[in-house]
Amino acid sequence: MEVAGKKVLIVGAGRSGVASARFLRERGATVALNDRKDIEEWSQDARSLKEQNVGLLAGDVPTWLLDQVELVVISPGVPTKSIPVRYADRAGAEVIGEIELASRYIRGRLVAITGTNGKTTTTTLIGEILKDAGLKVQVGGNIGTALISLVDSSTDDGWTVVEVSSFQLETIKNFHPSVALCLNVTPNHMDRYESVMDYAAAKHNIFRNQTAEDVAILNADDEVISSWAKGLRAHVVLFSVRRELEEGLFLRNGRELISRTSQGERVLITRDEIMLRGLHNVENVLAAMAAGLACGASPASMRETVRKFQAVEHRLEFSGEIGGVKFINDSKATSVDATMKALEAISEEEGKIVLILGGRGKQAPYAPLAELVREHARKLILIGEDAGKIETELKEFAECERADDMRDAVNRAYSAAQPGDTVLLAPACASFDMFRSFEHRGQVFKEEVASLQLSIFRGQHLANYLKLKTDRKSSDE
Repeated sequence: MEVAGKKVLIVGAGRSGVASARFLRERGATVALNDRKDIEEWSQDARSLKEQNVGLLAGDVPTWLLDQVELVVISPGVPTKSIPVRYADRAGAEVIGEIELASRYIRGRLVAITGTNGKTTTTTLIGEILKDAGLKVQVGGNIGTALISLVDSSTDDGWTVVEVSSFQLETIKNFHPSVALCLNVTPNHMDRYESVMDYAAAKHNIFRNQTAEDVAILNADDEVISSWAKGLRAHVVLFSVRRELEEGLFLRNGRELISRTSQGERVLITRDEIMLRGLHNVENVLAAMAAGLACGASPASMRETVRKFQAVEHRLEFSGEIGGVKFINDSKATSVDATMKALEAISEEEGKIVLILGGRGKQAPYAPLAELVREHARKLILIGEDAGKIETELKEFAECERADDMRDAVNRAYSAAQPGDTVLLAPACASFDMFRSFEHRGQVFKEEVASLQLSIFRGQHLANYLKLKTDRKSSDE
């Protein structure tokens, strides 16, 4: 794709927008970067692009500029139905997203992972599997490093493992993964999509450019995803934790992870060897091992990788223990379904759960949490914009308590918990009402747990010191 001399508009000054602007400017394009926020609110990386002769434009894009641009690259958070994007498209500009732009330059083969939940864990695990198998591999996409930033480090004989969201998949044209996975589809981002099927259709785009030489990995337990199998051109590999498959990867008797083909079957690993909590993570492991096999990793190598693989940060991450109460950070649980999976995973342990819920909702109901909350939750600690709605929908199933901020939430949760219980941050909401990102929210949670731990330690130390002084004084008398 030749971009030298082209006039390009980048919409969205986040991570992918900044990376796209830098990439295109280095290749001779005339680039303008736009964001609705005031420039003073942009990141330092975004503002520094001015030194590379990238135009910085805050607020609405003027029509005279939209009439001139030949290419528009939109960030995932920018709806394709927004007025500037639609105007540019009608004016004749090509409109694509950052992963489509990257796919036109990146060398080697792609493994792409999407789904409502489990993307980052599965993407990270696949990267480790391929690396330990001796393959050249790099990992990026929605996981943190923009795919466009990996173009220069890609090689013809290497693999790039990329996490992709439904937002990113809305704007692909030629994006072509050799191995594509869809883990699950449950209601999410209903503030952007008209229906669950509209959302699912965006996920389905991951397979649109695959051929018979490629591999499509599908969750056989997901009714929507499994229905796609017959319509795909790629070779389909199924995985399941609920039943044995004639061919594919599955969990047998809740214990053994099996790979079965027409040539026979083998035990890949046992569930006891997996360090990740929850049945949903068994799904992630099956999907990752299916991808590993498709890329040429040996079963023996994959087994060793999975055995040592630990939870990714902010995903059912152990964050400390105080007075017999465990603290688990699952800040990445930004949907109701993700929170359900977290509750199911933690409920396998002894004790009740004090659940921290809330944030900026996605117009999805919280009622699906009801039975798990009734059975396993000691109390709900509610934060953020949707606290009122959550209380309305779940107050019949567990006692609810409002908190002002994360420190207040952690302190209230600890006060409510009993030894053997778990305080679980699994908000079922986006973080943007109170935090910069789910990572920031999780980090603040961990900091507040550490602060509480230190405060209690100091209090106990002071109490012991005062008791010692009292005992000595009594002895002297």
